Amino acid sequence: MNSLERMIVILDLFEGDRLEWTLEDMQARLGYTRSTLYRYLKVLTDTGLLTSLPEVGYTLGPRVAELDYAMRERDPLISASRPVMAELVSDIPGIALLCRRYRNRVLCVHQEQGTELFQSNYERGLARPLVQGAASRIILAHLPSAQVRKIYEADPQAVQVAGLGASLNDMRAALRAMRQAGFDKTESQVTRGVTGVAAPIFDRRSNVLGSLSLTIGEDHLSDERLAQIAGRVMLCARIVTRTIARDRAEMGAEAPLAAGLRAVG
Repeated sequence: MNSLERMIVILDLFEGDRLEWTLEDMQARLGYTRSTLYRYLKVLTDTGLLTSLPEVGYTLGPRVAELDYAMRERDPLISASRPVMAELVSDIPGIALLCRRYRNRVLCVHQEQGTELFQSNYERGLARPLVQGAASRIILAHLPSAQVRKIYEADPQAVQVAGLGASLNDMRAALRAMRQAGFDKTESQVTRGVTGVAAPIFDRRSNVLGSLSLTIGEDHLSDERLAQIAGRVMLCARIVTRTIARDRAEMGAEAPLAAGLRAVG
């Protein structure tokens, strides 16, 4: 790793359950010299990404909250998704989630709640494995074959527990079926007693960017009910895909699609 990568690794320490690190603990974990670690920490604290507290050590700094606010207010994907997600949950009571792929995980970046009957365990900022839940699995279904192999080989048992098969060929067949259907459905994989239905979102080069999903407080859906919900979710995902792909000259082109959202299904 170069010097910049070694500095960024310090931020990785704060991704888990532990959010407070002393200098000594960082040095023991990372193996950096004391002078190098001091230099990196000065840059990170000067920029507000980390802060130092007496008797506590280092923790995430105020710049992280500032960047999170900027992302919620101005991120193009969230801006494109928020209106259709709000309309979706107003018509089908549930919780709509917008997720993005992040390294070998999937991160929830926005949520719209249209029911008080249950709470989703998949909150904004929470990362999940690529094999767990419809919002993750539909992203996995559109990753290159080589990446799918790596994910399988890293944890075959997790793949099987997620209902994706007992072999790499089984997993590929399950993912191919999702691509052909255009959506994925899981029951109680992330939150007990609910069903998640998710569709992929693509960038302008047709690479999978994330997913839009709807969680409803029902299980064992009839084929007719599933088709209705899946159709709505797929339409929402297509609207978001087209919105983020078009240029400014086409900003009004999707209005008929959004206006017709209620008529679908």
